Amino acid sequence: MATRKPAKATTRKAKKAVTGTGKPADLTQLKEAEESARAALRERTEQGHILAGRTPPSQMEPRQQTSGPTKISISRVRPADYSIRDDRPLIETQDEKLLGSASSRVDFTRTDPWRVLRIMSELIEGFDTLAGVEKGVSIFGSARTGPDDPQYQAAQETSRLLAEAGFAIITGAGPGIMEAANKGAREGHGRSIGCNIELPFEQGSNPYVDTVIEFRYFFIRKLMFVKYASAFIIFPGGFGTLDEACEALTLIQTGQLYQFPVILFGRHYWAGLIRWLRSRVLLEKKISPGDLDLLLVTDDPDEAARAVIAAHEAHYKPPQRRASDQMRRQT
Repeated sequence: MATRKPAKATTRKAKKAVTGTGKPADLTQLKEAEESARAALRERTEQGHILAGRTPPSQMEPRQQTSGPTKISISRVRPADYSIRDDRPLIETQDEKLLGSASSRVDFTRTDPWRVLRIMSELIEGFDTLAGVEKGVSIFGSARTGPDDPQYQAAQETSRLLAEAGFAIITGAGPGIMEAANKGAREGHGRSIGCNIELPFEQGSNPYVDTVIEFRYFFIRKLMFVKYASAFIIFPGGFGTLDEACEALTLIQTGQLYQFPVILFGRHYWAGLIRWLRSRVLLEKKISPGDLDLLLVTDDPDEAARAVIAAHEAHYKPPQRRASDQMRRQT
């Protein structure tokens, strides 16, 4: 009786990792991508100023660099903290750090203990400057959006309506959607706040900011966006805009924020993201059905403003009135 030869095991050839555009994912490509991303960020930011009819601060002479007729509460020129990661392979013991010769010592101002003090100083400045903000709305979006863009005009109108309702408008201080929001705040006679981040190039504040705070660290800046806001309004933008949206949604999902609307402005722009969340993330149970209801999608400035105002009023109702409303809904 003939014996059957065992079938050869078929091995699937692993696909090589590629970037989002299909290029080989290697260190050379990563370095090129990082350099390209930084150059493109500068270009987008500069284009936002140009579309608004201004010379970008990064293209001005050092003595001419200015944010325009802006009242600045905290105005300093500080270098970005490039030493946030220490990539040196050298491993030192604590005794070596203490007893090492002067030639091997690292400047104390570039060590983590000193960095903690700088972080504390930024926190104190932010808290002190924004302490009087009781009703705020953080508005995010692309720096590349020009004044002729419908989204710019919608951001301006939304901010104007909120400012007239007593809300302070908080942005990243830059051009584009941020500028539109600060401009709307001024038109509505509200407080116009900009939280600027120090980048390798001079981003510059838009001329409609009344109070600007300069930050070295993104995470402290993000804390200010959340701490002093009653809502986020997310206009079309890129990675930074998505980061702020996901930050707020995570805090709401985990119970850290209450009655905090996250509004995606621009149905057409965000449609692909919503479809992906429904068809992939929700379908694979990475999120719950109710998580999608944390998002409000609109194209109407008046609707966005009403949602923010209603949520704020509901959150600050007296306890007795809130309890009676809950009993009414149950009956």
